[in-house]
Amino acid sequence: MWRTTPIHRWEIIDASKPSAAPRLPTGVDTDDLQRPEDGAGPLLHRLYRLRIGESNLSPEQLIARLGEDLDAMAPGELASFHRLRGEQGALAVNDEYVVRMPGPWDGPVRVVAVGERSFRLATLAGHLEAGQIEFRARRESGALEMVIESWARSSDRLVDLLYSHARMAKEVQLYMWTSVLLRIAEIAGGSREGGIVVTTRRIDDVDRRGGTGPRHWRAARALAGLAGKPLNFDPESLGDGPGWHRDGRTEALPHETPGEPEDAGSFATARRLMVDYQMADPRRVRATYRADAPLEERDMLLTIRLGGIPIRAGVRVGDVREETRTVGGREVRVFGWDYSTLEGHFEEGRLDYELWKWLDTGDVEFRLRAISRPASRGPLWRRLGFRLAGRSLQLDFYRQTCRRMRRLTEAHRELDVSARGSSTG
Repeated sequence: MWRTTPIHRWEIIDASKPSAAPRLPTGVDTDDLQRPEDGAGPLLHRLYRLRIGESNLSPEQLIARLGEDLDAMAPGELASFHRLRGEQGALAVNDEYVVRMPGPWDGPVRVVAVGERSFRLATLAGHLEAGQIEFRARRESGALEMVIESWARSSDRLVDLLYSHARMAKEVQLYMWTSVLLRIAEIAGGSREGGIVVTTRRIDDVDRRGGTGPRHWRAARALAGLAGKPLNFDPESLGDGPGWHRDGRTEALPHETPGEPEDAGSFATARRLMVDYQMADPRRVRATYRADAPLEERDMLLTIRLGGIPIRAGVRVGDVREETRTVGGREVRVFGWDYSTLEGHFEEGRLDYELWKWLDTGDVEFRLRAISRPASRGPLWRRLGFRLAGRSLQLDFYRQTCRRMRRLTEAHRELDVSARGSSTG
C-alpha cells in the first residue's frame, strides 16, 4: 500500500447542514436497495477529486469509456467489478455489479443514473455500506477533472463499529478510491496534476459540533468542573511584564461579491466553522463543550496533544462581537470571539479569532491574534513540557489553524456546490 501520490485529506464535522443523497430517478428498481437512512452511524458525504492534464478525451468520452468496462478502472490488486445483470457494453439503469475485494469487502451495487458526463451506483443488500456513489467528469481550467462523490452510512451497527474503530477499514477504502482515480488518469491518457483531494463532511445522528460533545462521563465531569475555575492570569495586566508572546496571522478566504456577506458565502460558512470550533485540527486539539450553551461565556475543555501526550486544559469564551467597522476609511464586517485560559492550563493568556469581510471589494479574511506565556502555576511536568517544546508547537498550531480555516471554507463550498449540481439522471 506504499504510494508517493500526495493525498490531501480534510474532514468536517457538521451536524447543522444535512447532505442528503440525490433522489433516485424514476424507473429505478428499488428492490434490495440500501439507502443511507437504512444504515447506522454517521453519514459521510465524501469527494475524491483529481485533475488530469494532457488528455485528449472529452468528459463525455471518458465517462463513456468507463461505462463500457467498469473493471478497467479497478485496481486489480485490490478490487474488481463483475457484472451480475445487464447487457455487455454501455451502462444502463438497473445494471448490477459486485465489487470483489479481499476479505469481507465484496459489495453488490446497482446502476441508478446514467448521464453524458456521469453515472451513479447505489448499494444493495449485503453491501457493507448503505448509500450511493457517483462518478463524473468535467473540463476545468484546461484540465480534465474526475470526481468520485459518495453519500453513505455503514450498513449496520457491527460494520459501523468496525469502520469507526478499526482504522484499517478506512485506509482500505481510501486506497481503493484513490487507486481508481489513478487508473482513470491512465485510461484518459493523461497525467495527474497535483495530488488527490479527499474532502469529507461527517453528519452524526447526534449533534457533536466542535468535534466532540460531552459523550463520556469523564469528559462530562471534567467539563462541569470548569464552571467554578478562575482565569490563571490577571486580565487587567494581560501582556504587561516579561515573557509574553504576541502573535498574529491573517489568512485570505474565498472571495465574495462586494456588499454584505452572502447567505451561503465564505463569510457565513467560516462564521459557522468558528462558532462550532472547527478551526483547530482535531488530531491536535479537540474541544468538548455543551452544544446548547451560548457562545459567550462558554466553557470548553480542550484535549491538546503536547509531544504526543493528550493533556486536558480549560478555557472560557469571553467577548463575542459582530459589527461593522470603519478601518482606513473603508467599511468591514467583523465577527469574532476570544477565549482565555483557566486555572490548571499550561499556558496563560488570550486567543482571539476574527472574520473580516471588506464591503467595498468582497475580500474575506480570517485573523488570529494571541497574547500568551507559559503558566506560572499548575502541574510542574506540564509547565516544563511546554517550556521545552511548546513554543514551536504553538506557532505551528497557529499556522495550521489558519490554513485549515481556508481549506475547510473551500471544502464546505465545494461540497455545497457539488450537492446542488450532482446529476439526477
